[in-house]
Amino acid sequence: MSSAVPPADAPAPPDTKESRFVFKVAIVATMGALAFGYDTGVISGALPFMSAPPSQGGLGLTPLTEGIVTSALVFGAAVGSLMAGTLSDKFGRRMTLIWLSLVFMIGALGTTLAPSVEVMVAMRFVLGLAVGGASSTVPVFIAEMAGPSRRARLVTQNELMIVTGQLIAYVLNAVLAHYSNSPDVWRYMLAIAAVPALLLGVGMMFVPPSPRWLASKNRMDEARAVLQQIRSSDKQIETEMADMTKLNQIEHEQAGWSAVLGTPWIRKLLWLGIGLGFMAQFTGVNAFMYFTPIILQSTGLGTNAALTATIGNGVVAVIATFIGIWLIGKHGRRSMLMSGLTGVVVMQFALGAVLLWMPDGITRSYAALACILCFLLCMQMLIAPVYWLLMSELFPMHLRGVLTGTAVACQWIFNAIVALLFPLALAQFGSATFFLFAAINVGSLIFVALRLPETRGRSLEGLEKFLEKELTPRAKA
Repeated sequence: MSSAVPPADAPAPPDTKESRFVFKVAIVATMGALAFGYDTGVISGALPFMSAPPSQGGLGLTPLTEGIVTSALVFGAAVGSLMAGTLSDKFGRRMTLIWLSLVFMIGALGTTLAPSVEVMVAMRFVLGLAVGGASSTVPVFIAEMAGPSRRARLVTQNELMIVTGQLIAYVLNAVLAHYSNSPDVWRYMLAIAAVPALLLGVGMMFVPPSPRWLASKNRMDEARAVLQQIRSSDKQIETEMADMTKLNQIEHEQAGWSAVLGTPWIRKLLWLGIGLGFMAQFTGVNAFMYFTPIILQSTGLGTNAALTATIGNGVVAVIATFIGIWLIGKHGRRSMLMSGLTGVVVMQFALGAVLLWMPDGITRSYAALACILCFLLCMQMLIAPVYWLLMSELFPMHLRGVLTGTAVACQWIFNAIVALLFPLALAQFGSATFFLFAAINVGSLIFVALRLPETRGRSLEGLEKFLEKELTPRAKA
C-alpha cells in the first residue's frame, strides 16, 4: 500500500456567512452525537439505583440482568448502524437523522418509564438503534456538507460531542445522586437523554439535505441550490458540481451489496473500514471507560475516590478531543493513528507493570490512574477523532451509507466483544490482561502502517478516485 503523502490541506477560507451556516449545520447534526455520548455514559450512574428492589424504586437487577441491560444498547447500535446506512442512501442523510431523533425520543422515554426489566431491555435496544444510526449517519452528513478544507475539523466535532455527552452524563449522575433523595432518581438520569434528541429533530427541520446525496440521485439542480447556501465562491461551486457530475457518469449502475461484492477495490475498502473498527475498539478504550472504578478499587482506592476518577476520564477525553481537532487540521491521518497507537501500547504495558509489580498503597493507585488517563489522552486525541473522520470520507458516494453503516456496525460488535471479554480476561489473567491488549495494538499499528492510505488534502470525489487507483489490483507484467 502506497503511503505517499498528498498535498497539504488548503488553508481554511476566511470566515463568511456560508461557512458560519455550515458550522451551524454541524452543531445541529452533532446533537445526535451528544445523545449518543449521553446514552452510553448515563448507565454507569443509573445501574446502582436500578439494582434496588422494586419496593425501593428500582428494578431489582441482578449481575446477569445488569449486563443484559447494559449490552442491549450496544447490540441495538450494531443493528441501527446497518439499518441507517441503507436508509440514508435511499432517503437521504437529513431525513434519516430526523427519523433517528424520533427513535431517540421513544428510547429515552421508554427507559425512563420502564416498569420491568423486560421493558427496560427492549427500550435500551431501541435506544441503541438510534445511537448506532447516529454514529454512522452524522459523520457522513457533516463530511458531505463541508468543503475539503473544513471537513476534518467539522467531522471531528462529532467525537467532541460524544465525549461531551459522556462527561455531562457522569457529572449529572453524580449531582443527582448527591442531591436527590428520590428512589426514582435513575429515571431522571435517563429522561435527560430526550433533550438532545429533541434538539436534533427540531434542528434538522431547518437544514438542507446533503448536496452529494442529491447528486447521487441525479437531482443536480437541487444539489447546486444547496451548494449555493454553503459555499462562498462560484468557482468552488462549479468545481464541486463538475466533480459530482463526472463521478455520477462513471459510477457503476450497480448499487448496494451487488456493487460491493462485484468490485474488488470496494471490497478491500470495506475490509479496511472493518479493520479500523477493530483497531479502535481493541485499544481497550471501553474496557477503561466501563471498568475504571473496578481497576482502581483493585489497587486499594476507596469506592468514592474510584467513582470520582470516572469523571476524570470524561474531563480528559473532552480536553484531548479539543487538542485532536486542532492537530487533525495540521497532520496526516496515518501519522496521528500511528502515534496514538504507539502511546496506547506504552501505557498498557506501563499499567500492567504497575498493577503486577508495584506494592499496594496510594502510590500504586495514583500510578495506575495516571496510566489510564495518559491512555485516554492518546486515544481521544489521536485515534478516536481520526477513526470517525475516516468513516465519513473513505467510502464512495453511491455506497457511502451502506458501507459506513456496515463498518460502524462491526465496530459496535467489537465494542460488545471487548465489554464482554474484559472482565473474564481480568479474572483469568489478572493484570497481565493489559499486556495482551498491548500486543493486539502492536498488530493494529502494523495494520495501519501497511494498509491505510493517507486521505488528507483531497475532496471526497478526488479521494474516491485516489482510493480506486490505490486499491485496484494491478495486472502483472
